[in-house]
Amino acid sequence: MRLFAAVLPPPRAAEELAEVLGGLRDLPGATGLRWTGRAGWHFTLAFMGEVDDGLLPELRERLGRAAHRTPAFPLRLRGGGHFGRRALWVGADGEAATMRLLAERSLAAARRTGITVDAHRPYTPHLTVARAREDTDLRPYAEALGSFESLSWQVDRLCLVRSNLPVRGVRGEQPRYETVESWPLPDPG
Repeated sequence: MRLFAAVLPPPRAAEELAEVLGGLRDLPGATGLRWTGRAGWHFTLAFMGEVDDGLLPELRERLGRAAHRTPAFPLRLRGGGHFGRRALWVGADGEAATMRLLAERSLAAARRTGITVDAHRPYTPHLTVARAREDTDLRPYAEALGSFESLSWQVDRLCLVRSNLPVRGVRGEQPRYETVESWPLPDPG
């Protein structure tokens, strides 16, 4: 299974994001971008890639412990940016330090399970909203997202998500995501 640990935005935040993205799709050149669907919106904490089924019981146990040790925290979608000229994203605001800690604990859980994970860069919380097939100036889109801010919510779950890659050659096909399991984060109070 192709897996990753993630934080998922609640429906209300997704609705707010969908509304602001509707305006971005009217900008010049927007038809050349592949916009991610609402079902694919998530904050990846630890990408694990293909994981052998035999490792799942230990991974589940370790992710459960990571969740249990991390308190619930407030978060909101805020602003935007881009990675190079190929990926447009929306950022996060709130308890970024706690989100980074949850990401580190998720990566450690994967490593201790025996899963090879790539974690060379510092964690930057982001939710990818569009990708470009070729180099594209994404600055106008990032600037348009600059003032976006969703309502705040309490992140209270760590999710293990399975990614099903799109079928090659099928136009418009996107990855499909399914939550395999989730664990509650304890109330900080």
